[in-house]
Amino acid sequence: MQKIKLTIANRVYPLNVPVEQEEGLRLASKKIDIMIKHFEENYAVKDKQDVLAMCALQLATQTEQETISETKTNEEVNKRLKKINQSIKEIIDL
Repeated sequence: MQKIKLTIANRVYPLNVPVEQEEGLRLASKKIDIMIKHFEENYAVKDKQDVLAMCALQLATQTEQETISETKTNEEVNKRLKKINQSIKEIIDL
């Protein structure tokens, strides 16, 4: 475990994290701050809580879309594998 401090929306969050997670957490923190700046510059949002809620919604939506896309890809791969299996069975049964 490693002690780190992340700053999100001008607040410091001290965390104890596994060393292998530090880079990912720092990148996520930077991504959130970039999103905050984007929302503050492009929308009439003054309250940090509202901005953070918008960030959370956008990140959750991205995650959901990735999950849906992954599921579709897995379904396509499974269909192809079934076809290949069927072709192999037909060849073996000859």
